Amino acid sequence: MSRKSRQSVAPSRVRAQLLPDQSEALLRELHLISRDGKIHADTLRKLKQVNHLVGLVTPAMEDVLGRYPDPVVVDVGSGNAYLGFVLYELFLRQREGGRVLNVEARPDLTARAAERAQKLGFSRMEFQTSDIANARLPDRVHLVMALHACDTATDEALALALRARADHIAVVPCCQAELAQQLKAHKPAPDSPFSALTQHAWHRREFASHLTNVLRALTLEAHGYQVTVTELTGWEHSLKNELILGRRVHRESRPAMAKLEALLEQAGVTPALQRLLSAPRTDAAPPQG
Repeated sequence: MSRKSRQSVAPSRVRAQLLPDQSEALLRELHLISRDGKIHADTLRKLKQVNHLVGLVTPAMEDVLGRYPDPVVVDVGSGNAYLGFVLYELFLRQREGGRVLNVEARPDLTARAAERAQKLGFSRMEFQTSDIANARLPDRVHLVMALHACDTATDEALALALRARADHIAVVPCCQAELAQQLKAHKPAPDSPFSALTQHAWHRREFASHLTNVLRALTLEAHGYQVTVTELTGWEHSLKNELILGRRVHRESRPAMAKLEALLEQAGVTPALQRLLSAPRTDAAPPQG
């Protein structure tokens, strides 16, 4: 870790990053700030990302809280569950209903977060040790989130959310490498407009990353979601910075599906999300509602 990233940031700068009603006590318990209110520069970037994402999903939280007495929020690949803890404190702690389910594959992180939730009295925070693909969700899910799920883990999160027919979806993709390998193995025809986009390795990686997220957004639209794609934080905080938000508004969109199928055919790729959605279900039928 660089010396710059370990430099302490003054408490006044820390307080400027806090959301309304966000307590420093929780952030100290999460070790995001020190007992004297200071924070290291690298941790400040993490706090900014979490808080900015919370701000961007606030309309989704307000929507489900306004329509459902006991909404279920799912954070997959939750790591230390910073996002879940912040959401719980701001939106659910003072309510009688609502819960946050954190899904994380590493058992040490799950155990540590569960112990922390018990200590804080966050009784409706739940923790499940599982990879994303095998996560066990309740019958009804209202918001599914994934912050920096790497490569095809984002596709697993999206497939999980689509199969659960979540009202809202929020993902911050990371390290989209899969399609670059497919484009390298199956080069477009020389007369294809994609040929120049994939000729050089650097361009191929960048184009494949962009194409991955375009296809993800189109897939959400095809399945009935109104999609917004925006910047998470400033580029000085993270290069993995794209946020895809989806709100389910109808059952499906045939125009979006036609556009998706045409783009897949022209690009000559089969992303993980399409493979996951076309795979036969091994669990119960999808929830209704």
